Amino acid sequence: MNPTIPKITDEWITQNKPCKEAVDWWDKNERDPVKILKKLIEVKKYSWANWFIVRVMTYHDYVSYAVFAAEQVLDIFEKKYPEDKRPRQAIEAAKKCIDDPSKENKNASAAAAYAAYAYAYAAASAAAYASAYASASASAAAYAYAYAAAYAYAAASASAAAYADLQLKILNYGIKLLEEPNV
Repeated sequence: MNPTIPKITDEWITQNKPCKEAVDWWDKNERDPVKILKKLIEVKKYSWANWFIVRVMTYHDYVSYAVFAAEQVLDIFEKKYPEDKRPRQAIEAAKKCIDDPSKENKNASAAAAYAAYAYAYAAASAAAYASAYASASASAAAYAYAYAAAYAYAAASASAAAYADLQLKILNYGIKLLEEPNV
């Protein structure tokens, strides 16, 4: 296990405030986040797993996770708006924050994401929204990006199965990040 991820303690639960249903579901004897995530995936509690995973990740990992989610749907946006590079620029700005989370890079990432998000909102495109929103990883909660990306993918393909498949792909990437120490 990556030594930077926390053990799940009663204090951790109190601080992070999961929903009552999740607390009731949780096996109080299991303290390993990766094992908890795998169990959540096994019982198809993808939304809970996504909520949980970003709360045990390091900054490096949750920004990487958000960027990965955004990249999964970027092509949907770019097919619809081939001339608009704002979501791609926002993703690239967020990538800079992975290895150098300086205030300058975080501000640039937030500004790029805001510009992409504003356009996506105006265009009312789920794919555009997910690409823009997901790429803002340096300035907001990464778990929302994974949902937005999966939603955009499902909307583009009109398939509930596609939504679940993409959620699972993103979660598995997140588990890989947790299992491998940052270098």
